[in-house]
Amino acid sequence: MKSADGAKTSSWYTGIDVPTYRPLVKSTKADVCVVGAGIAGLTTAYLLAAEGLSVVVLDEGPIGSGQTGRTSAHLASAIDDRFFEIERLHGKERSRLAHESHAAAIDTIERICNEEKISCDFTRLDGFLSPGPSDPPDLLDRELAAARRAGVADVEKQKTGGLAGGPCLRFGRQARFHPLRYLVGLADAFTKRGGRIHTGQRVRDVQGADPKKEKRAVAQLEGGVRVTAEHIVVATNTPSPINDWFGIYTKQASYRSYVIGAAVPRGSVADALFWDNADPYHYVRLQPLREKEKDLLLVGGEDHKTGQFPEDGAPFTRLAAWTREKFPMMGRIRFRWSGQVQEPADGLAFVGRALTARENVYVATGDSGMGLTHGTIAGLLITDLIAGRKNPWEKLYDPSRKIMNKEFVSENANALAQYKDLLTGGEVKSVKDIPPDCGAVMRDGLKKLAVYRDPAGKIHRHSAICTHLQCVVQWNPAEKSWDCPCHGSRFDPTGKVVMGPAVDDLPSA
Repeated sequence: MKSADGAKTSSWYTGIDVPTYRPLVKSTKADVCVVGAGIAGLTTAYLLAAEGLSVVVLDEGPIGSGQTGRTSAHLASAIDDRFFEIERLHGKERSRLAHESHAAAIDTIERICNEEKISCDFTRLDGFLSPGPSDPPDLLDRELAAARRAGVADVEKQKTGGLAGGPCLRFGRQARFHPLRYLVGLADAFTKRGGRIHTGQRVRDVQGADPKKEKRAVAQLEGGVRVTAEHIVVATNTPSPINDWFGIYTKQASYRSYVIGAAVPRGSVADALFWDNADPYHYVRLQPLREKEKDLLLVGGEDHKTGQFPEDGAPFTRLAAWTREKFPMMGRIRFRWSGQVQEPADGLAFVGRALTARENVYVATGDSGMGLTHGTIAGLLITDLIAGRKNPWEKLYDPSRKIMNKEFVSENANALAQYKDLLTGGEVKSVKDIPPDCGAVMRDGLKKLAVYRDPAGKIHRHSAICTHLQCVVQWNPAEKSWDCPCHGSRFDPTGKVVMGPAVDDLPSA
């Protein structure tokens, strides 16, 4: 199995048997319907089933076929956007809650692994943060002080040990694991508790409950079947089936992040998590291989906004060059892939009650590069909300919170600027200029077309206008997809939507 997210397959799919589940053939009812079978969706479903609720999980693809299967699988309570930045935006108390929630997420994953006997290489280890070459000299000191104010007990400044070769911060009690093995075990534990999983169908619409009219919430699937429930949780990385909530897309931006994997001699690289604060930044970890005396070195970075591919078109090449310089012992590159990161304008995920016209709809999005812990936080928080319990993180992650800072203004200005492509010419004048297994945007009178030539030479023409908010899609040569530069929707070469917020495919032209 491989992820539907793109042409490149991550290392997590090697040697693993991901179970398959049948589509839903007739409408059904449940206490809770969860849309999305990644770590956020399955954690939420598992915890709700443990509460004794009947839960149905829906996904268009197999479990873990979205971003959970394309992560580098760092489990960190050291905030990706830096503690001093979270404190600046949210204050000391909410910075403390941010650390508390991510630490609790790692503890929860560890507990579930132990209780359900899930073998997924879960290991506690240290994480090391290095400054970037242009960072001010006091950056590590500022982060150390902010981390301690946030309640991080096991953090210290070291003279060496990070990616930059000089001073760094060491964060204790971080972790790593194999995300797909964990999801397979989680799904098995969920179904043993009576949970139901259905895959192979797209959820096209979600409507909340209307208590005044005694109407329950509804998830409408392709083919006319539906799930009626007291509560619906949308955990699809972007809240794409929620068609009456536009505001969430203005508060986050979609980025592609790249990962390569190469074998290194066992013991040649410390078994730890590494991050730097460079621009572009990098993140590094090991994954044990079954081969004797070798580990897989996973290195990520080179982020850019989705649909705004760098002019040199070589993020993998740059990442490989940086890795070879830092780790000259690495062997050939065995894996290359990218994943999608939802960057909220204030550094924290959106988890909780969705701001929809009707009630009992919950959402988990805005992972900010920490999707595995944010996804687990979503399970803990949403379970409490549905169970009617107070949760100290509710306001911190409230999806309806107002944001108005320079990041919010900048990202929305960037999205608006992409509409200029409606007025420009095409990238090529003739289909003859498009090589096999490549795509390009062409102008046809007043229309813009997304034209793909498949490996056999057949031409596929679709509208180049994203079905979400009418932006012009761009060809992604790394993952062989059409990506929207405004809000991150993605389509396969033949126009089929693979990631929201778009719900509909690109129309044939």
